[in-house]
This record gives sequence, structure tokens and C-alpha cells, in this order.
Amino acid sequence: MDNTSLMDKQSLTEHLTELRSCLIYSLAAVAVGFAVAYGFIRPIADWFFRPLIKVLPEGKNLIFISYQEGFFFI
Repeated sequence: MDNTSLMDKQSLTEHLTELRSCLIYSLAAVAVGFAVAYGFIRPIADWFFRPLIKVLPEGKNLIFISYQEGFFFI
């Protein structure tokens, strides 16, 4: 039996239930990915800024020009 005939036989509430479960799984996957990435924020920030820091002149520091920029990589 192919998917199209199976989907045609589902009622609206069954479709909505399946959509809800897919959305919950997707949201859970994003939350887990965020938690794992947040746990490694320093190595990720070091990797992200490495090319920029390489081209900075000796003795110069990276500065942020707006308030919120400093909070991206704490």
C-alpha cells in the first residue's frame, strides 16, 4: 500500500495528531541541539572568530560596536 492511499484514508483529526507529533519531535530536536551547542560555546566561538583574529594587527583587540553583540559569545 502506498502513502497516498494511506493518507487519503486518514481523517482530519488523525492528520492533525500526526502533525502535532512531528512538530513536538522537531521542537525537541532543536532544543537538544541548542543545549549541546550551548555546552560547547567557547570552542565554537574560538573556531568562529579564529579567521578574524588572524587578520587583526598585532596588539589590537576585537571590539563590539553595539550592546547586544558582546552577549552572543559569553
